Amino acid sequence: MSATYSTKKILVKRSYQFLALILIILAGGLMVIPKHQQHEGITPELFVKNMISTERYISTDILADRIVNQDPVLLLIDTRTTEEFEKYTLPNAINIPLSQILNKELNPYLNQDIYDVILFSTDNFTADEAWLIGNRMGYERLYVLEGGLNAWFQTIIEPKLPEETMSREAFELYSFRKAAGKYFGVANDTLEIEPEIKKISPPKKVVTKPKKKKKMPEGGC
Repeated sequence: MSATYSTKKILVKRSYQFLALILIILAGGLMVIPKHQQHEGITPELFVKNMISTERYISTDILADRIVNQDPVLLLIDTRTTEEFEKYTLPNAINIPLSQILNKELNPYLNQDIYDVILFSTDNFTADEAWLIGNRMGYERLYVLEGGLNAWFQTIIEPKLPEETMSREAFELYSFRKAAGKYFGVANDTLEIEPEIKKISPPKKVVTKPKKKKKMPEGGC
């Protein structure tokens, strides 16, 4: 392993640690805001608990399997910029840049009772930020593609052949990834050209989550 690659891994690791520290500080600040100043959504305590949990992450293998099997409750949202989205994205994904996450007209895509909303970006950063905003607002069916498109290419598009001494499960996973890669349009084992897996299809009909009616105060004059 080259020194340059090792240095890059250390820098990426430190970047994630720094981001985690910033998020914890911000979450702590939310907990001391007076109740009358807090926005609608979950409590700061629950927000911090959710932020620390890793249950929001979905692996590239699970996502690929759900796409291949045409899971009807899957909704993919690319949180990168429009320019990045136009160059490359996952099959049937829609584009909601991070800067537009709080756009009220787009809330129906994020605040879901029907679809599992998978947020993704180049890595975890942008998608994680979008998830944190949505989670703070109380949106429940939000998930993040672990490792983003970088991990997608490393596992599904360009899977690494297991070593001979590795387990049977490792070879079965490799076979699945190769088959999934072909499903997404990667038939050339040498990958001499960049694969194109962006598929165009009619947008999903998104059902707006109904707002809960406010309860009338009991009693009265």
